[in-house]
Amino acid sequence: MIGLARLAGPVACLGLTLLLLARTRRDRLAGLGFATLGACMLAASLAPHDYTEAVGGTVAALAIAALLAAAFQREPWLLPLLALACIPIRIGWLHHQLLVPLYVVLLAAAMQLAWQIAHGDVRAKELRAITWPLALYLAWVGLSLGWTQDTHAGAIEVLAFYVPFTILALAIARLPWKRLGLWALYAELTIMAVVFSVVGFYQYETRNVFENPKVIYSNAYAAFFRVNSVFWDPSVYGRFLVVAMIPSIVFIVRGRYKRVAWIAAAALFITWFGLLISFSQSSFSALVVAVICIAFVAWRWRALFAVGLAVVVLGGLAVAQPTVRRSIEHHTSSGLNSASSGRYSLVANGIRIAVAHPVRGVGVGGFQHAYARRVRRLHGKKNLKSAASHDTPVTVAAETGLVGLALFVWLLVACASDVLRTRRVVPLAAGLSVAAILVHSLFYSDFFEDPTTWLLLALVAFGLPPAEPRAEVHKRPVETREAVPV
Repeated sequence: MIGLARLAGPVACLGLTLLLLARTRRDRLAGLGFATLGACMLAASLAPHDYTEAVGGTVAALAIAALLAAAFQREPWLLPLLALACIPIRIGWLHHQLLVPLYVVLLAAAMQLAWQIAHGDVRAKELRAITWPLALYLAWVGLSLGWTQDTHAGAIEVLAFYVPFTILALAIARLPWKRLGLWALYAELTIMAVVFSVVGFYQYETRNVFENPKVIYSNAYAAFFRVNSVFWDPSVYGRFLVVAMIPSIVFIVRGRYKRVAWIAAAALFITWFGLLISFSQSSFSALVVAVICIAFVAWRWRALFAVGLAVVVLGGLAVAQPTVRRSIEHHTSSGLNSASSGRYSLVANGIRIAVAHPVRGVGVGGFQHAYARRVRRLHGKKNLKSAASHDTPVTVAAETGLVGLALFVWLLVACASDVLRTRRVVPLAAGLSVAAILVHSLFYSDFFEDPTTWLLLALVAFGLPPAEPRAEVHKRPVETREAVPV
């Protein structure tokens, strides 16, 4: 089924590209149709041997999605609320922890999108400035499945992340403006963060971590105890809390809603301690960068003093760590690798892979396979989890080459331009959250694999002022006069 996956990836991603860029109803429906066809082909190439179970699950998913699509048509804001609720829920499938409930919700969103376009919805380029870079990046990712070094991993990447999350972004960007819906989304996000923090407190107190054997094993031998709450990984838990904290910080700094600011401060207090016991260094880094960006937005150049003080304090704390201090003193790669929990070696070899394949990369999903070929100790091993990338820009460069990296940078610049050209709260909070996820992805990866990223990118576009229609140029009417005899 490898040949089918290599054909299906370009079909699905080029369909998404057409859906994003086209303006006519016929072309957009064709794009959605090709994306659906490609997704079905990818699913067939990855289907388990028990076809009865696969068919039964598909029929059940379609039935539930049809009911949800009808509900979304009556109340569109149910979509983001359900999507956000499904983000922490992962189910083991195809040897991965995947967001199966979320996929059912997004299948309903795809049905609703098709119905809207078929019934004359003429809106196009809903994602504003990021439309072109995202569309071209998706096309390049799909084409790279044709030369990837790991077709199975690449097919899962396209099917489980790029196809459904593009639909998520489009559906969120097309929502009707509703202040109550935005408040409900913020309240849900904040309440989820508080509840997850309380679950983390319980885990920390009882020394009982759910599900993940790797975290259980590391806690048994580490000097500190990490919690993961309802998430699979403590770093993913920390990332979610950081994203949940940023809107509250924006509300407090802006000071427009005093009652909300007090409630937000109480939620921040609880969420901060929930983040603290995750011991996620990448999450702390993401929060620091987000707070610095908020300070610059609020106080401009006066924030320089606070930033300088924070750099001095954090730098002193970092150097105080024995592992970091030894690595700096001895300047050894092994010391840096130990201080960064193996990330230095992953990043260094990832850069070497990118240099060895500069133009088109090793293909989507091919990082682990290419890394195992380069590192001798991984030769012949089937479990390549230790070769998983922990840095999104390096992964993009290694898998999609300079072309993909340039499109990725263009995407980030376009998103930043949308945020900076308005002072509205929604694009600001969503844009700062995207920046936090980007910083987090420098240490943990999973920028495009996180549905929160796509939801936030869509909220940036959603929160912008509506695009003004082009003014029609009317010719100045020629004044007609009656013929007067001279």
